[in-house]
Amino acid sequence: MTSRPLVRRRVDYLLLPAFVLGMINAIALSLPEGLGVAIAPDSPWPVLRWLHTWAVEQEPQHLVMPPALQASLLYDAFVQLPLLVVLTIGLWKLKSWPWLGTLAMIYAVSAVMNMYFYFMQTFLGPDSPPNLWIYLPMNLPWAIVPILVAYRFWPQRLGRNRGTGTSIAGCSQPPST
Repeated sequence: MTSRPLVRRRVDYLLLPAFVLGMINAIALSLPEGLGVAIAPDSPWPVLRWLHTWAVEQEPQHLVMPPALQASLLYDAFVQLPLLVVLTIGLWKLKSWPWLGTLAMIYAVSAVMNMYFYFMQTFLGPDSPPNLWIYLPMNLPWAIVPILVAYRFWPQRLGRNRGTGTSIAGCSQPPST
């Protein structure tokens, strides 16, 4: 199986910094919080001290840790983080790995679904954010970036040429009748 060379696109300059921020977030926030490190003013992890201030002001669910939030954080740390590492390397070095597009689509779908459950817990749980104008700009990018990843890695010929197409994995498909 051969794949076309990966070329730099303008959206890459937005995705690469977002991937790095996502990795930092997964390591510094999601992993310790998901594993149960205390979110308190005297937390042993300084980043979670800052998160405590945010939680008191904007997202009280972080102070109580409902199971859906914990699952979302652990998913972020143990599934999305490795995917982001591979996607960052692939996009940064413009690797033409035949499976990179498939991996990107898996990341995009799983990250959007993860944010769906995160937002469901936030908005339907007992403690909704008091200031949406502060909460949404801080949290919506975690749902928008995966959508941009899907846009970036969407197979170019899929849907454009009805007679021939390319699957997400890059394999040729027979003409439709």
